[in-house]
Formats: sequence, structure tokens, C-alpha cells
Amino acid sequence: MTGSLFIDCWLAVTAGFVLDIIFGDPYWLPHPVRFIGWLISKTEKHIRKSKKLRRGAVWLLAFVSLVTTGICFGLLFGLSRLGAVWLFIGMTYFSYTALGTTCLAKEAKKVGQALGESLESGRKRLSYIVGRDTARLNEQEIIKATVETVAENTTDGSVSVLFYLFLGGPVLAYFFKAVSTLDSMVGYKDERYRDIGWASARFDDVLNYIPARLSGVLMALSAFVCGLDGHNACRILKRDHANHASPNCAWTEAAAAGALGLQLGGTHEYFGKSFEKPAIGDDTRNATCDDIRRMNRLMYTTVFCAFVILGGAAGLAVLIN
Repeated sequence: MTGSLFIDCWLAVTAGFVLDIIFGDPYWLPHPVRFIGWLISKTEKHIRKSKKLRRGAVWLLAFVSLVTTGICFGLLFGLSRLGAVWLFIGMTYFSYTALGTTCLAKEAKKVGQALGESLESGRKRLSYIVGRDTARLNEQEIIKATVETVAENTTDGSVSVLFYLFLGGPVLAYFFKAVSTLDSMVGYKDERYRDIGWASARFDDVLNYIPARLSGVLMALSAFVCGLDGHNACRILKRDHANHASPNCAWTEAAAAGALGLQLGGTHEYFGKSFEKPAIGDDTRNATCDDIRRMNRLMYTTVFCAFVILGGAAGLAVLIN
């Protein structure tokens, strides 16, 4: 990037970040992730016909990520031919839609509201934001599942996106979004997805490796700012950050568990089968619906800190060069 283009990209990312914090993802707004999901579904069906799923997993990852990246680049290049203003609008739109902070916070809040109506309503609303089976969860499990998914997606939906936005602009961020969406749709270890999703799951682990650790540390430090138990967040992060099958998920889950004084993990059901996950945090108290609100506040603070640090680092880099 030239210095001028870099500054325009930095400003577009900042504008997209502000728009996401204020508005989230309105349902009426055309969203590129819906296209990515459609592309994954169509490509997966085609690959399954060949029966060579292990090899097909690599083709699925390569095709979806490259098509998504190519379309994003092509659209921005086309807008650049129309003028700098149109390019800025395009970069802002892609930055805005790549981020998912406020959308996640709103969906988590809806779980708490639904749980206040009835246990069944809480289970149904939770099923919209988690991959696990929710039909038999009790109130405690619903609240903890909501806290877990907000903590985990602080990395996937916000900090990792900011990391790649400031590193390579919207094009690189949408390369990451394609891989992240693949992981959320096919990156499971059950019999149906194990062979076709392994490549997407592993590559997602690679792309989230640095952002997950940054997220965990920032979340633990953000607990002090939020009036939560920062000392315990740091302690549990240090002790339990590896208590997960994923090399990345437990970083923010451990920080959140420590900050809130909850124990996460345990037995989860996916596609009718039980999976025992290591415990994260100490079982010192029962979870309440207020913990969802506290988790949202912790997420927002963590994401804002990440924006300041990553945006500052990117700005410093252009000044030095």
C-alpha cells in the first residue's frame, strides 16, 4: 500500500469499527457472510458427491477462501476506478460487516431476556448462537454457554478481524472471515464433518493463534477496568488457558471465567453425542443472568483495547516507513 492508501484504509477500518459498535448488523443490510455460508453449503454438497472427503476438505478450504478474497478484492478494485470516495465507502462497508461485536452482544442479551420468560425460550434463543445441543440444558448451563460463546467469539468475531483489518485491510480480513465461517459450519469432529472439515478447523486455529492470546491477555486486564475480578482473571488465564481441545478457545474463556468467578467447560452435547471438556475456572458460585451483561461489558472493553493497540501499532508503522 502507498502511504495515502494506507491512511485511507486505516480511516475506513476505524469508521467500520464505529459503525459496528453503534449499529451492529441490521437484518436488512446485505451481508457478505451470508454469501460465504451459501458458497460453503453448495461447495460442500458437490465435494460430498466425490466421496473423497479428506482431499475434498483441502479443496473446500482453498476454493471458498480464495473466491471470497477474490470477490472482495475485485469489488474494491472496481470501486477504486470510480474514485477515492467510492473506494473509501467500499472499504468501510467491508470493515463494518467483517466485525461482529455488537451483534454478538445483542444476541447474548436476547438469551438472558428469553430465559426470563421461560427455560424453553432460553434454550431456543441460545441455539441461534451456539453449535451444541440446547434441548436439555438447565438455566445454569444456558447462562454459562452464553458466557462461553461471547468469550470465544470475542476473538473470532472481533479481535482477530481487527488484527487482519489493520494488517492487510478488508481483503485480508475477508480471507480470515471465509476460514472462520468454514470452521463454524464444517469444523466439527463428529462423524459427518470430521473428514470434510479438518483442513478448515486446523487453518482457523493457525489464523487465530496470535489474536487468541492477545484477546486472552487483554480480557484479563480489561476485567480490572470493568470492576470485575482482574486478579482472578489473570490467575485462571495462567492456569487454565490450555484446558480445551482447541489451542485458542480457552484463552478468553479462562479470562472470562476468572473475571466472573464461574466455572465453564464440562459435558456438552453435539449432534446427539456427549463430549467431556476440561473445566475452566473455579466453581465458586452459581451463574445468574447478570453474568451475561457483565460478559458483554467485558467483551466491549476487550475489543476497544484491541482496537487502540492494533490501530496504534498500524499507525506507528506507517509513520516509521
